[in-house]
Amino acid sequence: MIGIRREWPGAVELDVEIEGDGARRALAYPALVGRPEPGDSVLLNTTALAMGLGTGGYAMVVAVPDRLPPDPSGPGHLVKARYTPLQATVLGADEQDSPHHAILRDADSLGGAPVVVADLHSALPPILAGLLAARPGTRAVYVMPDGGALPAWFSMSIARLKEAGALAATVTVGQAFGGDLEAVTVHTGLLAARLVLGADVIIVAQGPGNLGTGTRWGFSGVSAGEAINAAAVLGGRPVGSLRVSEGDARERHIGVSHHSLTAYGRVALARAVIPVPELGGEFGQRVAADAAALGDRHELVPVAVDGLHDALSRAEKDWGVRMSTMGRRLEEDLPYFLAAAAAGRHTAALP
Repeated sequence: MIGIRREWPGAVELDVEIEGDGARRALAYPALVGRPEPGDSVLLNTTALAMGLGTGGYAMVVAVPDRLPPDPSGPGHLVKARYTPLQATVLGADEQDSPHHAILRDADSLGGAPVVVADLHSALPPILAGLLAARPGTRAVYVMPDGGALPAWFSMSIARLKEAGALAATVTVGQAFGGDLEAVTVHTGLLAARLVLGADVIIVAQGPGNLGTGTRWGFSGVSAGEAINAAAVLGGRPVGSLRVSEGDARERHIGVSHHSLTAYGRVALARAVIPVPELGGEFGQRVAADAAALGDRHELVPVAVDGLHDALSRAEKDWGVRMSTMGRRLEEDLPYFLAAAAAGRHTAALP
């Protein structure tokens, strides 16, 4: 290891020297692998680096052999990333040893709390921007399922949003871990967000690094439809944030992405509100026409986007978080961010 570049809660970004490949970026999670220091030898997994993955182009530290982390001492018996070499033992909010177990044991209702569901992790900051611009002080909690990154620590956005006070807390569910609370399922994660963390609004989206294959069903964002179902069965008010793009090179994502059309139109069996951004012009007409395919199953609500561009720009500056999706910044694919912010704006208006 050459030196530390920067760090945020749960993660350390470092420079490493790989024999025959020169200096490279690497990422370590000290709670899992130990804290690396300059001069340490580190064991690396270079898969994401070799593949040039946009959201994960790091060499990942597997171990710091001479500086191992302490053995877990409990409490907690939930094992996440189960039966992998880096499986982690955590205390689940819903397990018997948890101080929150009594609250969650028979819990069965979100009490009408809004649950905003999105496909991509990059929707989290713009949803919050739209929500908080319209209703400052709203307590928002993020529930992160395991469709993308498993460690919540990978997300610099989470760390910065929490530091700025835009995001109250994170609950990691399924095989994902590293949140302020852990839970076994999306259902107990939603209940923990509402009943333990006191969320006014809950946001559900994958962690960074979603997976897609270009097929109708082969993408990790189908979990958005399942989250709609979970929110509804627990008595929440599901709001489906549309994935919209004008700048994606792939036709299947232009207008309303096929991910949203499949997740909300086929996977989501419960009724949700779908905010449709009023983008104007020919592209706005295309988005409205695409979204109309969801009208038989869900309630489509047109949402004005005036002022949201400024809200997004202010959020970037004030929160220190970058608005970026698939490598495209705010001005490179503005409709994507406006659609997510529109979902936040609509949610802010719910009684």
